[in-house]
Amino acid sequence: MLRTMVIALLSTLMMACGSPAAKQPAVGADTGLVHTVAPVTHHFTPLTDKQKEYYANAIEPLYRSLLLRTGFNGSILLAKNGEVVFEDYHGLINFKTGDSITATTPFHLASVSKTFTATVVLRLMEQGKLSLDDHIEKYLPNFPYNGITIKDLLSHRSGLPKYDHFMTDVRTEPYRVKNKRGKWVTRYRSFKIAPQLTGFATNETVLQYMINNRPPIEALPNRRFSYCNTNYAMLALIVEKITAIPFPQYMQDSVFTPLGMKNTYVFNIKDTANYTPSYTPGRRPYPLEKLDCVYGDKNVYSTVRDLLAWDQSLYLGTLVSLPTLEKAYQPYSNEHRGVKNYGLGWHLLVNPSEPTIVYHNGWWHGNNAVFKRLVHDSATVIILGNKFNPAIWRAGKMSSVFTGHADTTVLEQ
Repeated sequence: MLRTMVIALLSTLMMACGSPAAKQPAVGADTGLVHTVAPVTHHFTPLTDKQKEYYANAIEPLYRSLLLRTGFNGSILLAKNGEVVFEDYHGLINFKTGDSITATTPFHLASVSKTFTATVVLRLMEQGKLSLDDHIEKYLPNFPYNGITIKDLLSHRSGLPKYDHFMTDVRTEPYRVKNKRGKWVTRYRSFKIAPQLTGFATNETVLQYMINNRPPIEALPNRRFSYCNTNYAMLALIVEKITAIPFPQYMQDSVFTPLGMKNTYVFNIKDTANYTPSYTPGRRPYPLEKLDCVYGDKNVYSTVRDLLAWDQSLYLGTLVSLPTLEKAYQPYSNEHRGVKNYGLGWHLLVNPSEPTIVYHNGWWHGNNAVFKRLVHDSATVIILGNKFNPAIWRAGKMSSVFTGHADTTVLEQ
């Protein structure tokens, strides 16, 4: 029903206002190549007042139906050609103190943080400080698994075990059973095990645990895609080894400050005294847990406005050249059926009949996020929440107002 309403609404608005997306090609786009990921140039044409009004009028009812009606608590910003066309801040950042969410309120980005980690790794590559074909033990000498490259970490093709599984007190194992039709199917059972860790884990703790215990790999290197937070925790360590600077400080000095991201930082063990919890749908706060100080895979805190600055820096090639970003947006797990794929730090939607969509979502405790980039259309959808709400992921479909057709994909973590 909701999907039908959205499609009907978009159609009505486009006929009434005249969709800018339908009337003009994307700025800088090669209109003869529908698979072009990045525009050839990034000289954005300023929007007219009529275009801004069209986008605002198209987004407002979608925002109300897809988010506000589902209990949204967070920030949202949509931009076209680098200009904000819709923005709102709704709810509380702290239900205990009653502090409201504002434009300067940072949210835990969860796995959207991986886009930053991947980009600084590619920057170090451009600076000649590493090669994507380097093996991990070149930088982490005691790393216990052989044959894994930096590129394998970036593309989630390392086969490494998941630290958020092997360092927790609950273990999940698969088992085979026959269903009612007599076919063998896989089921999963969870059970308590002895605690593996006291105190907060750090990236070094994760590495040392793997050295000491060598948890089994999920696959041989570069055999298949398996989304794994361990990959990006190790990448952050590699950045630290190469730069001789703690990852949070390196990100602040080399990325956030130069880009004017004044409300963005990497949460780490020094910040635990200032922790602001996220919440369940029932407003129960998540306390700090022992894996909350591992970074690289998560732990960037930011705002929707700062993320727009991040988005624009990627269009302009500020930190990494556009040819390198083009490589980051290429699919590296083509053995998967369907349109979903993964590049170097980015999820991809690769539909043969449409331009590739570059995005990353996030989920950690009560935080979930959408960072969706329609590079071909020079448009961006950013949604951040601190009270868990899967509607945030579904609301990424508001990108339809920029493309001129309904988005039927399901983007979840």
